Amino acid sequence: MKEKYWVPAIERAHKVLEEISEHPKKLRLIDLSKKLEISKSSLYSLLNTLEILGWITKEEGDTYSLGHSLGALSAGYFHQFDILQSFYKEASSSVLSINEHIQLGILKEGDVVYLGKMEGDSRVRLVTDPGMRFPAYASAIGKIQLIQYSKEQLKQIYASHKLEKKTSNTITNIDELYDNVQRAKQRGYATENEESAIGFHCVAAPIYNFENKIIAGVSFTMLENSWNTKKDAAQEEIIKLAYRLSQLAGYTGKARQNIE
Repeated sequence: MKEKYWVPAIERAHKVLEEISEHPKKLRLIDLSKKLEISKSSLYSLLNTLEILGWITKEEGDTYSLGHSLGALSAGYFHQFDILQSFYKEASSSVLSINEHIQLGILKEGDVVYLGKMEGDSRVRLVTDPGMRFPAYASAIGKIQLIQYSKEQLKQIYASHKLEKKTSNTITNIDELYDNVQRAKQRGYATENEESAIGFHCVAAPIYNFENKIIAGVSFTMLENSWNTKKDAAQEEIIKLAYRLSQLAGYTGKARQNIE
């Protein structure tokens, strides 16, 4: 960003919109003035302009909420959002950083459906190509998307799906699966240690949309010797990638990162 082209008034408007977005119908002019350290006279003109443009709405008690014009603009953005295109654009730097394979997948009927992959220089050859399905309970990219469900919902999802062993490490018990995904939810990432295939390890993070809902997951896959040396870096990098993709999908929350 070239500083000489920076417009302070737009920056102030952006900060005002962020505050109103985080605290709808709670902040008055005086509250915003104190929080953002903007004079009341300058802020009055700014709020008035934003209200006329429909970017904010004045509510009861002289508080503010986001307006209809922002809704129309965001609808236009989400109409153009392409998760697969964004994945290929954003994942390239992550592949270069860790030099391992990355995959993108969505959850469907208890399975992961793979949408895309980018390969590093690793000797690993992935058998899961775009379009293929694999049980979510036996994969990191699947388990991280199961964190949105309660134990009862997991039971319903797998009521007609037997949790079959892929290896001796595969989780085949709903109670154990629930505990596993709850730990993943707390950490912000899921791991899979030889649960889908012997010798392979994965780490995955969730992609959220503007409604704070999980819409997909991304994961690194690597062999055991690489896992032993790259695990921590891969965990951190996959969370960063998922957060970048979440932001592109309209997610406005903070990065869900708790590296152990």
